[in-house]
Amino acid sequence: MDCPSEENLIRMKFEELTQIKHLEFDLNHRELTVFHKLGIEEIEECLKQLNLGHKKLYTKKSNRQSFDQNTGQRKVLWSVLIINLVFFILEMGYGLVSKSMGLVADSLDMLADSFVYAISLIAVGKSLAHKKTVAKIAGYFQIILALIGFGEVIRRTIYSVEFPNYLTMIIISVLALVGNALCLYLLQKSKDKDEAHIKASLIFTSNDVVINLGVIVAGLMVYWLNSNMPDLIIGAIVFFIVSKGAIRILSLSKNKVH
Repeated sequence: MDCPSEENLIRMKFEELTQIKHLEFDLNHRELTVFHKLGIEEIEECLKQLNLGHKKLYTKKSNRQSFDQNTGQRKVLWSVLIINLVFFILEMGYGLVSKSMGLVADSLDMLADSFVYAISLIAVGKSLAHKKTVAKIAGYFQIILALIGFGEVIRRTIYSVEFPNYLTMIIISVLALVGNALCLYLLQKSKDKDEAHIKASLIFTSNDVVINLGVIVAGLMVYWLNSNMPDLIIGAIVFFIVSKGAIRILSLSKNKVH
């Protein structure tokens, strides 16, 4: 064991074993301490299947009862959850005031992300199956929001509405872009980014960055063309991206660990 990728491989493999309580890695000395209950036969068999060249050093009893192994994950997820909730409120409020479908659509995407991060917080420390269930819930939730969004785009295309305020669209989207870039940085920096629910969060946030750029461009087009069509088009594109992300997440939730 000499690199973080092997650490992630071991973590994913050991999540299949219910008797594992905590793993402590010392990559510098290539040592792994496993806190577990019952026998060690299954643990050694899992290591053998990974073909990493393991060797048992010692076995002893421990009175340790609590482990704070998920503090880093929780901190990252709480951070991105708060950021997304703040921008959901900001974009929804200004989207309604400025009559911008792009901002309203982006705010709903932020709300979807907030729910996903909240569910992911529940998943921290749970079994692999539980984490994949979380990814599945997130995917279906995005599909529902996408269908609602497409319906609203159609409604606004058919019925006459006021032109959106292009300046508000641009300013709020730039702020949201900064917030999403920060979320993406925090998630990418997490050492748990290979877990299913963290991967789902990365997919959501990557989509958000693209969406923010699209709303900024749409705001400029509304001004240049003196038309609300760019705003409606970006709204439709947003929900297409939401749907695509949902499909990727549902696919992720079906992957198996070998």
